[in-house]
Amino acid sequence: MILGILKEPSPETRVSLHPEAVKVLTASGNKVLIEKGAGESSFLSDTTYLEAGAEVKERIAVLKEAEMIFQITPMDASEHALLSKGKYLFGVYQPLVAKDLMKTLAGTGVSLFSMDSIPRISRAQSMDVLSSMSTVSGYKAVLLAAANLPRFFPMLMTAAGTIAPAKVLVIGAGVAGLQAIATAKRLGAVVEAFDTRPSVKEQVESLGGKFVEVPGAVEDTGAGGYAVEQSAEYKQKQSEMLEKSIIKSDVVITTALIPGRKAPILITKAMLEKMKSGAVVVDLAAANGGNCEGTQNNETVSIDGITVIGNSALPSTMPQDASKMYSKNVQNLLKLLLKEDQLNLNFEDAIIKGTCITHDGAIVYEPLLK
Repeated sequence: MILGILKEPSPETRVSLHPEAVKVLTASGNKVLIEKGAGESSFLSDTTYLEAGAEVKERIAVLKEAEMIFQITPMDASEHALLSKGKYLFGVYQPLVAKDLMKTLAGTGVSLFSMDSIPRISRAQSMDVLSSMSTVSGYKAVLLAAANLPRFFPMLMTAAGTIAPAKVLVIGAGVAGLQAIATAKRLGAVVEAFDTRPSVKEQVESLGGKFVEVPGAVEDTGAGGYAVEQSAEYKQKQSEMLEKSIIKSDVVITTALIPGRKAPILITKAMLEKMKSGAVVVDLAAANGGNCEGTQNNETVSIDGITVIGNSALPSTMPQDASKMYSKNVQNLLKLLLKEDQLNLNFEDAIIKGTCITHDGAIVYEPLLK
């Protein structure tokens, strides 16, 4: 197969395939083309890719010659016409949100594999882009909070007196939340965490956090590890319990998302008004509307003396390791799709079926069809 790696549009700094993956793919008989300068923002030179066995070409040549095309960010609409029927496209497309784009891509005849749709089953863990990138986001969210907080994270015993540790609340104990808990604990903060899934309590406590539990949550084991919509009664109890933790916290990190829906508002402006002056909120759900009322995506704003950082693209701030992790996820998916340099498109396989969004001129992704 001929694989093509495209350069990402700014501000994305990652690259789809790392030279380590390129070396493996070319050694197994594939041909890899890469757009000139595609790895520069990840500190990977064209020379490094050439040494790994890739051919460096202009973008138009990669789009025309490659059978499989890799770009994390959805391609520009003007380039869809260059995608001839039978090509395979890989990226992060949010199919349940970008429904019109899915129809457009289906019309081109390309087969789209959206890496954010990898089923959350044990066999697919090595391909799970969302988990990999959430690890980066959770880690970086704490560093951002620490950099913007006008006080120390750890307890300090100094000649000038004792400095109490910062209090951190993490809302949502998925992969990003758990990484945030671990990182905040390493920096010496006192950490609390909330999640609608009681099953994560043990994980939170194993990392040194205190679990804030609101009785009565509904948990769906078939939701792939995501939270599900809760009743109005539960939401009221949740809001009251969370408010107590929010107003005493120096830092709040929110990660709560429900697939295909607007992010739930968990921090209201009324809660912000009660928080300590100088406190910091890092909202990782900003791209989906945010968990904090007043969050602006890709912006840092001050609301009643509280710094609210809206950023859902933190992996791009750590492109070296984020690219390597993303690339490994893609490489593992390709192990399933490519057998001895030949495409193995087996729709009986749950991973292939769950990741393929469009194929042969139609939308085939079941959650979108429903």
